[in-house]
Amino acid sequence: MTVDVVDSRNEKVGALEVSDEVFGGRVNTAVIWEAVVHQLASERRGTAATKTRGQVSGTGKKPWRQKGTGRARVGEARNPLWRTGGVVFGPQPRSYAYPLPKKVIRGGLRAALTQKFKEAGVLVVDQLTAEEPRTRHAAELLNRLDLSGKVLLVDVKPDANLSLAVRNISGIRMSSTSRLSARDVVDAGRVVMTRAAVERLEQVLAS
Repeated sequence: MTVDVVDSRNEKVGALEVSDEVFGGRVNTAVIWEAVVHQLASERRGTAATKTRGQVSGTGKKPWRQKGTGRARVGEARNPLWRTGGVVFGPQPRSYAYPLPKKVIRGGLRAALTQKFKEAGVLVVDQLTAEEPRTRHAAELLNRLDLSGKVLLVDVKPDANLSLAVRNISGIRMSSTSRLSARDVVDAGRVVMTRAAVERLEQVLAS
């Protein structure tokens, strides 16, 4: 499969032959789902917490005697049956992360990129750089490339100036090839990659 390579003015400067094995295969949506859910689970804070009867503030003294008052028997005010009592089997802080084979993670990224290529959602540029870390320069670059909405910029090693320049633009994210994930690709409307990034991903995802 051959894709066009453009420069920062959106003019064609060449072509790049990409591997059909990596970017032209069957789109396995199940693997994409596995990879995306795995990342979302690992990002969950897991800080939800309730107090048990042993953690609730209050005395452990018996409110009234067992018999003779006509009221229901009760052992302590922290009883889970009471409004002011503890919670039984409530949520406690925990990690939602779980292990997933690297082969599945790479497969999810490969399938997500394949889907983007088939939808013509990938733009390959010769380089992604900015002379100064200014939002105006980044906005002009995106305008020349006719990009809007959610855009993911990918390079082997992101340019420091451009990384700072796009931080203040809503919907624009920049990632290195080493940190790229299936979720990043799926979440983006367009994916802009440098020639070097495509070649690097071919090496990593072919294994």
